Amino acid sequence: MATEFEAVIGLEVHAQLKTKSKAFCGCPTEFGKGANDQVCQVCLGMPGVLPVLNRQAVELAIRAGIALNCEISQASRFDRKNYFYPDLSKGYQISQLDQPVCRAGYLAVGENKVRINRAHLEEDAGKLVHAGADGLHGSDYSLVDFNRSGIPLLEIVSEPDIESPEEAKNYLTELRNILRYIDVCDGNLEEGSFRCDANVSIREKGAKGLGTKTEIKNMNSFRSVQRAIESEIERQKRCLEKGEKIVQETRLWDDGSQSTHPMRSKEEAHDYRYFPEPDLVPLAIARSWVDSIAAGLPELPAARRERYQKEHGLKSEDAAVIVESRDLSDFFDRALQLDAQPIAAANLLINVGIKYLKDNKLEISQTSLAPEHLLDLVQSVESGKLSSTNAKVLLPILMESGGSVAALVEERGLAQVSDEGALKETIEKVLERSPEQLADFRSGKKPKLRQYFFGEVMKETRGKANPQIINRLLDELL
Repeated sequence: MATEFEAVIGLEVHAQLKTKSKAFCGCPTEFGKGANDQVCQVCLGMPGVLPVLNRQAVELAIRAGIALNCEISQASRFDRKNYFYPDLSKGYQISQLDQPVCRAGYLAVGENKVRINRAHLEEDAGKLVHAGADGLHGSDYSLVDFNRSGIPLLEIVSEPDIESPEEAKNYLTELRNILRYIDVCDGNLEEGSFRCDANVSIREKGAKGLGTKTEIKNMNSFRSVQRAIESEIERQKRCLEKGEKIVQETRLWDDGSQSTHPMRSKEEAHDYRYFPEPDLVPLAIARSWVDSIAAGLPELPAARRERYQKEHGLKSEDAAVIVESRDLSDFFDRALQLDAQPIAAANLLINVGIKYLKDNKLEISQTSLAPEHLLDLVQSVESGKLSSTNAKVLLPILMESGGSVAALVEERGLAQVSDEGALKETIEKVLERSPEQLADFRSGKKPKLRQYFFGEVMKETRGKANPQIINRLLDELL
């Protein structure tokens, strides 16, 4: 019988903190500037310069730690991680080794509680631009852009508690959502402000020990993280089934071939020779500071999803869609405070509003739509003044240019017809001109013809007829 294996997965996430200046100097952190336009003697590591810690970076790290159920260290310090690489101008990186700001947290992912070993502060390195890229010619050199050097990062390291590639993707989705909710990181994968490495191993099902792990890099989307882990699990299974040994190494994910390839052996990795950073004093984090940061945190995504389901009757998948954006969720909450019917309001936002936002690359706060507009749309449908179909027509118009729902209904002739006498005459007209279909329906041969009659009435009224009244009258007349 074939051996059954199970995966053991841990993730390391580098989240760029939303500070206006770098971790240890006053250089700006804006994305997209010209090469080496945002550098100074400190982030370039010139002789004689001294780093000065960015207080906001520490505050954002604490905010993230609280949201991730971490213990916040009262005493923390920075360390030098020494290694040579062309984009590391100082020859060392300021990071944290054994006294991180945050430790021992967790993140609930479905039924699983993924433990977080630590979340520590560190600075980013620069960026190599290789020959042939960005308009460079030749093939024997690279250029270095140090704009990213010194950018503050929070490295969030999970324990190997993740059990499947899909769960890894869900963990990352929830983590990114939390960091965006609390305004710690913008989560922009395209700009490199949220990056992930995956540690993957397999073992016989039910075994307690851990197998040899490999680290996967170069994944630029949550979907590619899932695919990379799936591919690596299958590769490791094939190796073990052939009696081969898994090599501890770093591998790169290739989206084109949908496979991982060796980058470097971990067994050959050099000693980083960590030692306490001599130019920065240890951090003493006051409990009162932590408490004040905790008091300022918003309601987190998991709590909102639960509230929308329990208090407002939304389905779990609809609640998840609304909560995915804090901007949209805040807007939805304001509409609920105005007493908009929750399910109808959510349906309009999910089925129409989100498409408009994605197509135009906007947040809902950047549109002309107000919560009062959504309330008016929902109430117009509830009162029979507007069909649900035409409410969907009006929503993008309101998002584009605002205005009055009542005025737009009048101006565009979208008012719903609810006059029973007029609708009865229309139905009788449709039935009179469809004698064969009527006979087939009444004989029981073709019960689906009822939908045909409904459609013909809607055509006659140009989609304005009240569907509830049509259905009731159809039942009577048929």
